[in-house]
Amino acid sequence: MSDGERTVTPAPAPADDGRAAAAPPVVEATGIVKRFGPTVALNGVRITIRPGETHALVGRNGAGKSTLVSVLTGLHAPDEGTVTFGGGPAPRLSDRDAWRRRVACVYQKSTIIPTLTVAENLFLNRHHHGPHRLISWTGVRRRAQELLSAWSVDVDPQLPAGDLSVEQRQFVEIARALSFGARFIILDEPTAQLDAAAINRLFGRIRDLQHQGVTFLFISHHLQEVYEICDMVTVFRDAAHIVTAPVAELPRTELVAAMTGEAAADRRQERTGSLDECTVPALTVRGLRSDDTYTDVTFQVGAGEIVGLAGAAASGRTEVAETVVGLRAATNGDLAISGRRPRPGSVPDALAAGVGFVPQDRHHQGFVPDMSIADNATLSVPRRLGRNGFLSRGRRDRLAEGMIKNLAIKTPGPELPVSALSGGNQQKVVMARALADGPRLLVLINPTAGVDVRSKEFLLGKVEETAESGTGVLIASDELDDLRMCDRILVMFQGRVTTEIPRGWHDHDLVAAMEGVDLHA
Repeated sequence: MSDGERTVTPAPAPADDGRAAAAPPVVEATGIVKRFGPTVALNGVRITIRPGETHALVGRNGAGKSTLVSVLTGLHAPDEGTVTFGGGPAPRLSDRDAWRRRVACVYQKSTIIPTLTVAENLFLNRHHHGPHRLISWTGVRRRAQELLSAWSVDVDPQLPAGDLSVEQRQFVEIARALSFGARFIILDEPTAQLDAAAINRLFGRIRDLQHQGVTFLFISHHLQEVYEICDMVTVFRDAAHIVTAPVAELPRTELVAAMTGEAAADRRQERTGSLDECTVPALTVRGLRSDDTYTDVTFQVGAGEIVGLAGAAASGRTEVAETVVGLRAATNGDLAISGRRPRPGSVPDALAAGVGFVPQDRHHQGFVPDMSIADNATLSVPRRLGRNGFLSRGRRDRLAEGMIKNLAIKTPGPELPVSALSGGNQQKVVMARALADGPRLLVLINPTAGVDVRSKEFLLGKVEETAESGTGVLIASDELDDLRMCDRILVMFQGRVTTEIPRGWHDHDLVAAMEGVDLHA
């Protein structure tokens, strides 16, 4: 057992008066190892889930939660270790019907087909057949209504699935899973798109189903939900099992500490650059609101200041950053970049105001893969390449060569297609374009996602260097290493800025705030 690890013997599910303890686990995974090439996604992890309980699985991004789900649902075979259901071995991967009878996963992104009715979704490829093997739609609808009624799902089976709310789609998916015979359901971030009232209704349904013998594995970034709905909790960190314990016996401070571990790097030292409070702020945001994503967001980024915008996936941090750069338009409120108010929802206006931008997904938003490094790096500065619509290849290449040198991009020349570069060098090209016009404000969303350690350190160092030259920096991320250099961090939770944390924070304090946990409560 590694340092800091502890295992607590699971308590019996409260709904079974102790009888579940004598029954075999609904599912038990032991010594699970899973590799994808050189990456070890799971390193000898384990989990035991007892009948009738709701068992939480928590951990930071990259901890191995999704990989374990793929193993428990038969999408991937473990390289080492065993999985059992009810004390018996897991089915062969090819026997999909056998897997469906044992386990189902309701993913954050719905698998319901919106163009089909609820009944058609419930019994897709399992339609009721009448005479001559023709589908009996009356029979399909009747079976659907019986199924929905049996599990207290108040949805019209003839309704198009595209008309359902997020909450209704989740209930339909749960009913569909139960119709195969599964009594073990994995809920993957089920509350990410729900409001408070819908979350309460979901939790009520989970409790009802628990009492009917259904067992849940509950995956969530919101730790207060773990304490509200779950009996047991297992923590993964860095592809390894850290702790399993009854929720009631694990203080929140210990749970957060188990998730974070030790800091991987130290970027808490004061930056050499000083902030000039007399200059116009690089970014001013007042009362920004966007329906269903964020509300009443107000903050400033000073010239030369690095501000972090932290939060879990559905916190609203990414949407706020995309609003600043013009990819989204706010419903209310206003923003100014170095005193200039760009037209809402206009990327060209934001660029003209002095924004440099590194988007969340470089593959879909950051570059054109078949275009050269030179063309990608200069896409945002055509006026520097020529006049009257005519571009000079010589100017383009000279400008690109300077960027290649400045960002240490490994390439034989500026004509190489970006698709031929490694992930770290591709991200450097995206960063080069963001810095091409000497921005007054640099906005970055998850700037080191999917890059190697050396490229990560280089890119973060370049961000610090840019700030020291007087550029304001806004970093929207949930990766702690991206945020260590920040002068202060604004934490978003469920669409609101809830906490401001100054430089010198500890990992567990920031993670707790991002998960909506008050460690001092």
